[in-house]
Amino acid sequence: MNSRIRFPRPDNEPIRSYAPGTPERASLKTELDRQAAEQVEIPIIIAGEEIHTGETKTQPMPHDHGHVLATYHRAGRDHVEQAIAAAKKAHVEWSRWPWEDRSRVFLRAAELLATTWRDRLNAATMLGQSKTAFQTEIDAACELIDFLRFNVHFAEGIYERQSHSSHDVLNWTEQRPLEGFVYAISPFNFTAIGGNLTSSALLMGNTVIWKPSHSAVLSSFYTQKLFEAAGLPPGVLNFVPGDPVEVTEAVLSSPDFAGLHFTGSTDVFRSIWKEVGNRIDQFRSYPRLVGETGGKDFVVAHPSANPDALRTALVRGAFEYQGQKCSAASRAYVPESVWARMGADLIDETESLTMGDPRDFRNFMNAVIHQRAFDKITDYIGGAADSSAAEVVAGGTGDDSKGWFIRPTIIRAHDPGYRTMCDEIFGPVLSVHVYPDGKWSEVLETVDRTSPYALTGAVFADDRDAVHQAFDRLRDAAGNFYVNDKPTGAVVGQQPFGGARASGTNDKAGSSLNLLRWVSPRSVKETFVPPTDYRYPFMEAE
Repeated sequence: MNSRIRFPRPDNEPIRSYAPGTPERASLKTELDRQAAEQVEIPIIIAGEEIHTGETKTQPMPHDHGHVLATYHRAGRDHVEQAIAAAKKAHVEWSRWPWEDRSRVFLRAAELLATTWRDRLNAATMLGQSKTAFQTEIDAACELIDFLRFNVHFAEGIYERQSHSSHDVLNWTEQRPLEGFVYAISPFNFTAIGGNLTSSALLMGNTVIWKPSHSAVLSSFYTQKLFEAAGLPPGVLNFVPGDPVEVTEAVLSSPDFAGLHFTGSTDVFRSIWKEVGNRIDQFRSYPRLVGETGGKDFVVAHPSANPDALRTALVRGAFEYQGQKCSAASRAYVPESVWARMGADLIDETESLTMGDPRDFRNFMNAVIHQRAFDKITDYIGGAADSSAAEVVAGGTGDDSKGWFIRPTIIRAHDPGYRTMCDEIFGPVLSVHVYPDGKWSEVLETVDRTSPYALTGAVFADDRDAVHQAFDRLRDAAGNFYVNDKPTGAVVGQQPFGGARASGTNDKAGSSLNLLRWVSPRSVKETFVPPTDYRYPFMEAE
């Protein structure tokens, strides 16, 4: 092609309000009714073919667990091996497509999602993952659109980055896809994560085996179909819902396993990393392991903090999407003077939060994802109610009779080392430790050493010196650090997301750093007029 395409510089997708009377509200409600009235049968998809194994499981609505949204067919080892073969075959052509042509697929997917597919993916996320309209809009629509558009922009910058050449030598770098396939494991809580774990590696020319969460199969299936509708060739992305242990074992048995793109628990990621290490001599190359895992995210307030801003950040940061965000505010450190001005209002506001079915747009919260989560979270709450080291000051109740509902809960931890201040709970539970105003330096030490994680954190202070102290002392405590804002809500292209320590490899989804993990550079030198004599000038006689 005798031209150079320049793709438009992306802007973040505008967030729709879904306010009463808006056309988007009416359209989404119609789609919610349509999806709630049907039960989707979800196949395995390998090389573009839909496979029905007959071994099925169901995905219910978390807020109405007697209502089954979808039945999905589970992949076994044979299916995973078929998917690996399909990915290997598709790699030959897909990896050689011009990057501009691969980009067109994902830019088209973004445009489809921004228009005709928006309600479909949003409704599936709301019903299947029990998410409010707003939380779904910023996830399944806006964030995924942003990932698709911004990643093309980041890829363009990567491919343009070239070495210096001279008049007689041309140097360049070819950013090759990895030699093999990438294995993507996505979580339940963000539809956009599944779309990005797969598409970022695909964009750079890799082929992918995708194991979605069993609690988000419906929205993941629609994401797969979105990419197909945008022109993704068969075999490039293979969709294999199934038992995670069985699927992963089959993947790691292949010498062509070239990379893992993972979001999930720290324990699972560490177990996979360990297994990759045990099998390192069997792989064709050293696999790229990219993971975003757990978090025990903090908010630390200085005596100069604005009580109203802090209160709002804690409510939104801790309880939006039932606290089921890797970045959710889970532990807070509040000085006595600020707690005296804010504590009662925080408790009252938490008690007033509405919860229920996401189809009722008046609800601020919905249900947690499944029974195991309900049992784990309520066990932590019950332990705090019975402990002398803590007390439940708001919420503290749950009801799983129809849906897995847990009231937003605040635990006041008298001991900053109490377990709800330390453990990742992944639910609507905020633990607060109230400290003496004069202990600012000491509390920063406590924040840093309490948790093995380092994903997100926030400081609230109007005193600029206090902000600087927190910024410096907590340098390694959070990969995403917020000043006078809640520790959630990272936006693609603005706050690349990821953490270190036990929170993952910090390869920053939503930036070029992540895309660089899915290429293997080849440096090329071309000499226009090569030498024809081995002798150098210094060898000549005096």
